[in-house]
Amino acid sequence: MSQSKFSTLGLKPELISNLESLGYNEMTPIQAQSLPDIISGKDVIGQGKTGSGKTAAFGLGMLQKLEVKRFRVQSLVLCPTRELADQVAKEIRKLARAIHNIKVLTLCGGMPFGPQIGSLEHGAHIIVGTPGRIEEHVIKGTLNLENLNLLVLDEADRMLDMGFQPALDNIVKHSPEDRQTLLFSATFPNRIKQISERIMTKPTMVKVESRHEESSISQHFYKVADNEERIQALRLLLLEHQPESCVVFCNTKKDAQIVASTLVNYGFSTLELHGDLEQRDRDQTLVRFANKSANILVATDVAARGLDIDALDCVINFHIALDSEVHIHRIGRTGRAGSKGIACSLFSEQEGHKVALLEDYLDRKIVAETLPDFNTLSNPVMRPDMITIQIDGGKRDKVRPGDILGALTGDKGIKGDQVGKINVSQNFSYVAIKRAAHKVAFKKLEQGKLKGRKFRVRVIRG
Repeated sequence: MSQSKFSTLGLKPELISNLESLGYNEMTPIQAQSLPDIISGKDVIGQGKTGSGKTAAFGLGMLQKLEVKRFRVQSLVLCPTRELADQVAKEIRKLARAIHNIKVLTLCGGMPFGPQIGSLEHGAHIIVGTPGRIEEHVIKGTLNLENLNLLVLDEADRMLDMGFQPALDNIVKHSPEDRQTLLFSATFPNRIKQISERIMTKPTMVKVESRHEESSISQHFYKVADNEERIQALRLLLLEHQPESCVVFCNTKKDAQIVASTLVNYGFSTLELHGDLEQRDRDQTLVRFANKSANILVATDVAARGLDIDALDCVINFHIALDSEVHIHRIGRTGRAGSKGIACSLFSEQEGHKVALLEDYLDRKIVAETLPDFNTLSNPVMRPDMITIQIDGGKRDKVRPGDILGALTGDKGIKGDQVGKINVSQNFSYVAIKRAAHKVAFKKLEQGKLKGRKFRVRVIRG
């Protein structure tokens, strides 16, 4: 029997049958290397890129260890952002769906504190959250960790980048010393080594190769003289490739803001994602980009962690990343699931040291290519195919995606294939509509009812 089969791990039968129903037959490299040690109770450090399957690795270990009849917090997963926490919780629930009565609770900043206290009072087995909010609950005594037997730090490098080390230390201090600890990180700087030495016991190190096949990602490098030429190069590449979805990575918040506003001025459908955004604006930005209502997302590395985007045509590095492994992490967002991807990187003479480091890391000589012809600037700017409509009603109002689809496609409504992604959050719902049908869709939602009630609706622009 193949040693890459989940059935070789001795998992609970209900976990195996659920994995089969999900089509999870073969383990990914990080799962094959880490799961035997995770299941045996050892501390594990896993280094791998986004999309390597690390969530299923620690999720399966967690569910194997869980005692459902003990209604106490037994596992805690810490994530750098609310988006990643939501994504992780969703994956754990999917893995756990064959085991009845498992309660997974998400606790993140940017959400009201009171309802979270109420949810904690009802109890949970697994908590997934951001360090700041988890620490707040621990300090206030609303989250009790004395029964914790598994602590997971997911994307630990970004949590440290975002200044969460004091919160992590405080949470660990309130956790039992005899717990199992798992740490996952895309990169492994000295700070990660130091924190692992403090909070882990004889951890096993698992590292999965981060380099991508040239067949799936086509990398291109372009040399520019100054910032003016850099912006022009960015425009040329966007107008040449006409990507439906493209992330432009910047090294600082200031650069992200300047680049995004410049592209907007040139008529590109552009959104920005960085640490200065309010949570609601951040949520809207991610929804609109994921549902194809905007073509370009200009983001910093910290803000872009945990992005759950199905298919990205192109990644453009406005500057070369400060760390070579971060470069690999960035470009790994395109060319996923066997599809082809394009990664373009801009660099100047002053960035020669970063290019040299990247050459060593990639084990290849970086040769600057010629940018598209200036005539490309006359190409029309691509417009997104979808437009997002916001409904001021969500899960708390018992609104479901099916309710919204039914309201849109009912009597004298629009066709089902004119409706894109539907996202229902706690207080709001978002639906993507084909541009040609959005006026009819808006009228249907504005004049109609959901759950027997009228809700305020608006088209999100800008």
